[in-house]
Amino acid sequence: MPWNSDEGGGGKGPWGQGPWGQGPKGPRNSGGRGPNPPDLDELLQRGKDSLKNVLPAGGRGSWLLPLALFAAFWVYNSIYQVQPDERGIVLRFGQYTRTADPGLHFAAWPIETMEKPRVGAVRQINIGMEGTEGQMLTSDKNIISVPFSVFWRISDPKEYLFNVADQERTIRALSQSAMREIVGQTRAQMILTTGKDAVAAQVQQITQGLLDQYKTGVIVSQINLGDVQPPAEVANAFAEVVRAGQNQQQLINEAEKYRNQQVQLAEGEAAKLVEDANGYKARVVFEAQGEAARFLSVYNEYKNAKDVTRQRIYLETMEGILSKSNKVIIEGGQGGSGVVPYLPLPEIQKRAATPGQ
Repeated sequence: MPWNSDEGGGGKGPWGQGPWGQGPKGPRNSGGRGPNPPDLDELLQRGKDSLKNVLPAGGRGSWLLPLALFAAFWVYNSIYQVQPDERGIVLRFGQYTRTADPGLHFAAWPIETMEKPRVGAVRQINIGMEGTEGQMLTSDKNIISVPFSVFWRISDPKEYLFNVADQERTIRALSQSAMREIVGQTRAQMILTTGKDAVAAQVQQITQGLLDQYKTGVIVSQINLGDVQPPAEVANAFAEVVRAGQNQQQLINEAEKYRNQQVQLAEGEAAKLVEDANGYKARVVFEAQGEAARFLSVYNEYKNAKDVTRQRIYLETMEGILSKSNKVIIEGGQGGSGVVPYLPLPEIQKRAATPGQ
């Protein structure tokens, strides 16, 4: 080094006389030497002494501290907290052993591990919201866009984890296949107007059946159809068809209303005629029964006194006949001689001209 040479410096080291001919200064003092830097060996020795004070004497317990740290780490990784909306699936060397309910549980790590799927969470998959994914062909050969959402949750955590690799992709593929099948069996107008709920129910049933067949451990809780629309190129034509269908339905409803009114009126008239006929029937029957009873009474009297009864019947009959007719009685013979009979011919002719007299 330059300051270690004998030329012009007297052979002083870096802490002696400097190369500029003056002695070194302390780090913070205006003159004199500063303190010597600490020795590394001395620091290591101090650390060993401190560690000896912690560990037992003789060095035989030097392994206890690492062991205690490892035990704490092992216990920390072996205790699991399962939340109320979760189920713990305990795996031993990667194989299923048991299912743990919510709460604290112990699984000997690393021999046993725990998966905690959320069985209480309802998940949502949106299908056909963008692009041409939702375009489907109906039974009447029309193309419509059918966006829908699938809501699902875990029913069996064991089957959910071990039977299917990608659950969401499987649910998406099965529900979309079921939707295409049902839409292909339904007319476009039905799906666009009043058939959404029926289509959603059928798709949910088919999707759930396929998921159960694959043992995915998943339940489809609901399927909602979004805004079903025809492609933009034929939207106006579809709107015209929908309006025509609405007008047709309105006319059908009015015709049904008129038919119901006429049926009710006819039923009322028929009921009135039936009631009148029943009343007439009862009156005629009662009159006939009364006439029969009167005839039997007269007949019984006739058997007891034939002459008297015959005379009585004759007199009552004549009384009824004569009381309804106009008559003029002219006495002849000796007592009537000299009497000029008077016939009220105008009155008789007037009565004869009046019908019913």
